[in-house]
Amino acid sequence: MKNNKTAYWLITGVISAFILFSAWYSGTHKVEFTQKLGFPEYFRIELTVAKILGVIVLLIPQVSNRVKEWVYVSFSVCLISAFIAKVNSGYPLSGVAEPISVFIIMTILLWYLNKLNKTPNTKDAISNN
Repeated sequence: MKNNKTAYWLITGVISAFILFSAWYSGTHKVEFTQKLGFPEYFRIELTVAKILGVIVLLIPQVSNRVKEWVYVSFSVCLISAFIAKVNSGYPLSGVAEPISVFIIMTILLWYLNKLNKTPNTKDAISNN
């Protein structure tokens, strides 16, 4: 049971770290976000704040799993949208591959978290972190 809890927090930490880095990057690289991708300034700020709030929600143990699921859905939408925006903005393959790679990794990690939650006698331990 302790290993499952450790795996849960490790996976949550990895996803949170990437999203925080993404929030930092979009918050500090205004020119790339607004001119190269063509997004308005207010959207850059809104997206940065939303990512930070999403990470905070993931890291609070008392938040229900249902709410955390929606945070992951929101992160997935952001990653897929980033992929589409980069494809349409003429980014090189490395820039286009990054958001979709993170999406795939996040999907695998979430599948593993779901598997942990369905393991007998671990659901309560993980959801009541």
